[in-house]
Amino acid sequence: MDSTFDRAMMQRCLDLARQASGQTAPNPMVGAVVVKNSQIVGEGFHPGAGQPHAEVFALRAAAGQAQGATVYVNLEPCNHHGRTPPCTEALIQAGVARVVAGMVDPDPRVSGGGIARLQAAGIDVRVGVEAAACQELNEAFVHRVLHHQPFGILKYAMTLDGKIAASTGHSAWVTGKTARAAVHQLRSTCDAVVVGGNTVRRDNPLLTTHQVARHNPLRVVMSRSLDLPDDAKLWDTAEAATLVLTEAGSRPDFQTALAKRGVEVVEMSSLNPGQAMTHLYSRGCLSVLWECGGRLAAEAIAHRTIQKVWAFIAPKIIGGATAPSPVGELGLSLMSEALVLERVKWRSLGSDYLIEGYLPFES
Repeated sequence: MDSTFDRAMMQRCLDLARQASGQTAPNPMVGAVVVKNSQIVGEGFHPGAGQPHAEVFALRAAAGQAQGATVYVNLEPCNHHGRTPPCTEALIQAGVARVVAGMVDPDPRVSGGGIARLQAAGIDVRVGVEAAACQELNEAFVHRVLHHQPFGILKYAMTLDGKIAASTGHSAWVTGKTARAAVHQLRSTCDAVVVGGNTVRRDNPLLTTHQVARHNPLRVVMSRSLDLPDDAKLWDTAEAATLVLTEAGSRPDFQTALAKRGVEVVEMSSLNPGQAMTHLYSRGCLSVLWECGGRLAAEAIAHRTIQKVWAFIAPKIIGGATAPSPVGELGLSLMSEALVLERVKWRSLGSDYLIEGYLPFES
């Protein structure tokens, strides 16, 4: 049984780690706390790839008080030379007596090696405090390491009768301000946000965090034909970068025009969600948010590029036989074939509701 104090210190690690949410890719979010005589004497978090790890910042803050102290960290300390030296060596040199880690690092370069190195140096190591919370915080990192693909989140907002827009295509606004603020916050935790050409043409979205956070995700447009408007808000890259994924040879003049405005265009031999995620993985992305229409959402699910769903439900009825729904054709003909979300949570946001859950794919 973990002590109440140990759990509280691990929750503090998680709070520290979240301060770099959306900014650490491809690295995990990590916080560390140094405790001596039941008092916090140093703490820190990993701010981003290439910068020191959380343990290093915490040890620096603790200075000489780290000798004989306990260090709490939500992820197993690394034991290899990457962009920075091993954290295990820093902990050993600081003379800490005990290390409490929230979870084992799934990275094969670390996995268990950091723990073994600390134990070999005579340091008492405890692993698994607040493990579920630690796993959830870094679920995108874990997925990326195990499956060599970013973690995909499908987000949509629909009416009570399952429509994401009216029959005319008008969709502003399905949900209220509180729910929309939650979306802006979600974007700030992701490395990229993906839409299709229909969304650009119909909604002309901005896809930023609307200043709820400094970090804006990379805005990604998937369009095979590049049948896109010349004046879309996404082409203004002053606030956030935009990437357009298309197929080879599509509208070269339009590609040139986009490039002049600072929009990156990448051609692919066959554009689909799987290829898009492979490209985003190569760019170091951890979390990718899909804010697309029903047809692309169905493709993304079929390619198993979606692991989690954020479904906002507004207490509205719009009707309409041709009004679009959040997910298009999946080829499922029986209700018994339906994809049943797992680990479902829900909460109210103003008058709207948010349901979160995981698709039953290996994740």
